[in-house]
Amino acid sequence: MKNSVIQNVLSAIAVAASLCAAAPASAQPKGGISDDIVKIGLLLDMSGLYADVTGRGSAAAAQMAIDDFGGKVLGKKIELVVVDHQNKADIAANKAREWFDQDKVDAILDVAASAPALAVLDVAKQKNKIVVFSGPGTERITNDLCTPVSVHYAYDTYALANTTAKAMVQRGGKSWFFLTADYAFGHTLQQSATTVVTEAGGQVLGAARHPINTSDFASYLLQAQASRAQVVGLANAGGDTVNAIKAASEFGLTRNGTQKLAGLLLYINDIHAIGLKTAQGLVLTEAFYWDMNDATRAWSRKYFDKVKKMPNMSQAGVYSSVTHYLKAVQAAGTDDTAAVMKQMKSMPINDFFAKNGRIREDGRMVHDMYLFEVKKPEESKYPWDYYKLLATVPGDQAFMPTAKSQCPLLKK
Repeated sequence: MKNSVIQNVLSAIAVAASLCAAAPASAQPKGGISDDIVKIGLLLDMSGLYADVTGRGSAAAAQMAIDDFGGKVLGKKIELVVVDHQNKADIAANKAREWFDQDKVDAILDVAASAPALAVLDVAKQKNKIVVFSGPGTERITNDLCTPVSVHYAYDTYALANTTAKAMVQRGGKSWFFLTADYAFGHTLQQSATTVVTEAGGQVLGAARHPINTSDFASYLLQAQASRAQVVGLANAGGDTVNAIKAASEFGLTRNGTQKLAGLLLYINDIHAIGLKTAQGLVLTEAFYWDMNDATRAWSRKYFDKVKKMPNMSQAGVYSSVTHYLKAVQAAGTDDTAAVMKQMKSMPINDFFAKNGRIREDGRMVHDMYLFEVKKPEESKYPWDYYKLLATVPGDQAFMPTAKSQCPLLKK
């Protein structure tokens, strides 16, 4: 009996000791690579309205970043998965959930278009997984919908409107009419531009909202013409912007010089599709131009060899953001979300895309933005020689100041 009691006591002590030993281990931060692989996902428009400005080009940029990193991080393979979300928020959200829950995707490094991006943002927040956006524009990503796990990398509607609209008003374009894509991105871009125009002393005379993927802009251009606004602001993107500019040219909207077009989101792909004869004189804002300096040219030519097109700011942003994420994983010694995000926010970004870029607490990657004017055909000296630089806008002036932000992560 006595031996039995002693044995029971010793057993109890052994169990307690094992529990105590286990407790500190489980309380430690995660280390190493989960599942022995770093899996990166991209949810892009591969076949629709934004396929030219995201799509295959963004996927190629991400793979270039992985290859240039050596294909491994912390000795573990890096894998890229890409899905076409067809510009549908529900498809994007469901795929993100499936990736995180079943396919062990560690981070989503871009989601094209604002509506799908906002849907994925919510999923990433629920699953505590990193998501970085270079393709979508809505400033809500780092404003009222900011999260501890999300980063907005290349540009946003605030920076576009703040730079282009302000420049147009300063050039005499005091009255505005908007052609606006009728979804989250277009609404936010129009709202941001309206604020900039009115604060600069201008006025907005009206707006016409059009469905996504519109082919016939005649009725909207008639409204713009009837408004007699000095500037017709295009709060749309991709194929919609291209079609609107081509239609405006055919319509003769700017022929007499009393009205001018302002493309609030224009990519170099759009200028290539429109042609310099029609696009010449357009003022636009970009975060990147392939022909800015030796570093941008060197990377862009490597990209061109693969894609046969020059990269735009979103595609260059994907390469930069994938590289920055992998550097953060390496520095953290793990793919754990909190540890990697901490590194991403503490490490400066210095590459061909951004100099002294930094990720704020609200997830906004702050970097310089550039105001360009599209060259005349006779000014272009070689293929894809489309822009002349008008101004460089420092990041702290281009993007929304934290004092204006509604992001709950920022201490007021």
